[in-house]
Amino acid sequence: MNSLVLKEPNNFIMTDIEIPSLKEGEALIRIRRIGICGTDFHAFRGRQPFFTYPRILGHELSGEIVSIPTNGNDFKVGDNVAIIPYLECGKCIACRSGKTNCCTELKLIGVHIDGGMQEYLAVPITHLMKTNDITLDQAAIVECLSIGAHAVRRADIKKAEFAVVIGAGPIGLGVMKYAKLAGAQVIAVDMNEQRLNFCRKWAEVDYTVNAANEDAFEEIKKITNGEFATAVFDVTGNANSMNNAYTFAAHGGRLIYVGLVQADITFPDPEFHKRELTLLSSRNATREDLEYVVQTIKQGQINTDEFITSKTPFYEIIEKFEMFMEPESNTIKAMITI
Repeated sequence: MNSLVLKEPNNFIMTDIEIPSLKEGEALIRIRRIGICGTDFHAFRGRQPFFTYPRILGHELSGEIVSIPTNGNDFKVGDNVAIIPYLECGKCIACRSGKTNCCTELKLIGVHIDGGMQEYLAVPITHLMKTNDITLDQAAIVECLSIGAHAVRRADIKKAEFAVVIGAGPIGLGVMKYAKLAGAQVIAVDMNEQRLNFCRKWAEVDYTVNAANEDAFEEIKKITNGEFATAVFDVTGNANSMNNAYTFAAHGGRLIYVGLVQADITFPDPEFHKRELTLLSSRNATREDLEYVVQTIKQGQINTDEFITSKTPFYEIIEKFEMFMEPESNTIKAMITI
């Protein structure tokens, strides 16, 4: 079968490998859709933490079951599925408390082990979700959107509170949308006016702030009547933004880091302390989050057609991959069809 291997930074090759044989408890999935995310872009550029080369990328995946043991599970050959890419140990302190998303031995498909940029993938049956009642396109973005849904659930958003979301990439958009569904008044902050326009239309945010030509601190102060936001999400993966995000937080508020950066994050303790801020990180998602996202898609609460801005056949992706990273491409979510 064909697979797309990231041999080293900036170097994809298409190669022929064997179709994987199944281990106990696994199903063989014919991969049909692959969402491209920031993790893939960072890996391509050599800036992804916890990563080694060569690697087959791809963790936003949907497909069709082509082989599965008949052992009483709820799946059958021909079912469409979304893949939960977080392979947890099930035994560590995080797993025992239900936090499988931050398992101490976590392996993410497409990052720590080979992923779905290939025609077939062997996946533990425990990490499949039946998605016959949504499209393959929709199923492939469930994982992406679930990261935002998890961050919002972790922040324990309250109805009508102000929530600032810094960064209008796909994950940030997910945070905005699910914060809105939770009842927050959402303030989107980015430096790209076209992205902010998309936030208004797609995520239905209440306010936008263009940090490229506005004083974000003063604008947020004005919007919140001088009280600032009780929840601030930083989804940029930018150290400077993450260092300064606390300034947008209200006294008694929460600061939630969703983005990941290879740097130290620092801020003045007196400013942090006087606010008595709650500092949270949000990593990945759990099955509960993915199931909630599927529910919102089925209920028509998520406009998946506008979220997916391009679809590219598998055999054309090498020549087009870098284009999706260019700001002028206006890419929200690029998807590979196979």
